[in-house]
Amino acid sequence: MALSILCRSCGWTESVTARPKRCPSCGSPRLVAHEELLGLSIAHVDCDAFYASIEKRDDPSLKDKPVIIGGGTRGVVSTCCYIARQSGVRSAMPMFTANKLCPDAVVIPPNMAKYVEVSREIRALMDRLTPLVEPLSIDEAFLDLSGTQTLHKAAPAEVLARFAREVEQQLGVTISVGLSHNKFLAKIASDLDKPRGFAVIGKAETLSFLAAQPVSLIYGVGKVMAETLRKDGYHTIGQLQAAPPEDLMRRYGETGMRLARLSHGEDSRPVSNDGEMKTISSETTFNTDLSGFDELSTELLALSERLSERLKAKNLVGDTVTLKLKSAGFRLRTRAQHLMISTQLASVLYETGRQLLARELDGTAFRLIGIGLSGLSEASGDDPVDLIEPEIARRAAAERAMDVVRTRFGRDAVIRGKLYGRRKSRPSDTEIEEGKSK
Repeated sequence: MALSILCRSCGWTESVTARPKRCPSCGSPRLVAHEELLGLSIAHVDCDAFYASIEKRDDPSLKDKPVIIGGGTRGVVSTCCYIARQSGVRSAMPMFTANKLCPDAVVIPPNMAKYVEVSREIRALMDRLTPLVEPLSIDEAFLDLSGTQTLHKAAPAEVLARFAREVEQQLGVTISVGLSHNKFLAKIASDLDKPRGFAVIGKAETLSFLAAQPVSLIYGVGKVMAETLRKDGYHTIGQLQAAPPEDLMRRYGETGMRLARLSHGEDSRPVSNDGEMKTISSETTFNTDLSGFDELSTELLALSERLSERLKAKNLVGDTVTLKLKSAGFRLRTRAQHLMISTQLASVLYETGRQLLARELDGTAFRLIGIGLSGLSEASGDDPVDLIEPEIARRAAAERAMDVVRTRFGRDAVIRGKLYGRRKSRPSDTEIEEGKSK
């Protein structure tokens, strides 16, 4: 079968029966070859060790050194370069652990203003490729290049390779590209060949590729659900493929149908960019600046409950949680996390915000904390929350029961234990904001 081959260094393309070791045009070994290479159009683009790459770009002396973005003995790793990862350092790892694993690492405090500016420059380059750009976070996005071949006079794969070169040459950071026929597979592909990668998963190989992968590769299958599946005899995605969909649905409910679809590589979600995105957020300003995790997370839980109440009242769910922090010196930090499944649950909002908060604790005292949800859509069904794992299902049921009691007897009829002391000792100065952001 003929292979379409593309040189990522110079853009040379050809149809060949055997893959050469190097590009016959420029001599580069950076070739990507696939039977469906020039016919696929859904991509996931992910920057490589984004924060660390920017710091190395701005300080060439760091090029061959392990770099960790983070700080403080009680802080956590925001990200690290690939050299540091060889020592076992990972994002969200406590700094004291990272320092033990990689004592020679250069530790740099995050400079979010700089990272956001580079992210905007990358986004501007993306917008030149296609109007269908769906950002997931500061350093990754889905792109749909369907129908752009006439505009660019090149196939999506060629356009993406050119884009990767432009980002590296103009902005000094590298990206990895995953190309496939839907978002689920494109996201998987972008992780296959990091850093500076370009991986392809075609339609014809979808089932065979997925069959050998662990069930945990399916997004939304966390540790609890993966263990449940393993106990039930499902270790690989191929075993899910072989199971009748009705059996999976009978055993796991709606989650079973979702597993059946994704195990076969079926994902109908479009790459969407709605332009303006509705946001609902809740925030509070403290009487006294706070720096401790317990105090800040308690406030975050209270805000998550308020935000959840508003979402439920409006019958809305959302897929992007944003944490907002303002320091005593009025410097603003915002951190976002995309959820693969939309939610309105206070527990999910809180846990996501709590993870974002843990990464920001470096001894800074904060005067304000807030949490918001964007990517909003109307909830469907009687229980429109993300019941992907049994544990989430149990939390959802408990939260619904609390809602019923509060509706009947008032919101203070049921108080979470973590909030009991706060409710007695602190005045509530929470603000709920609704608006639209670009």
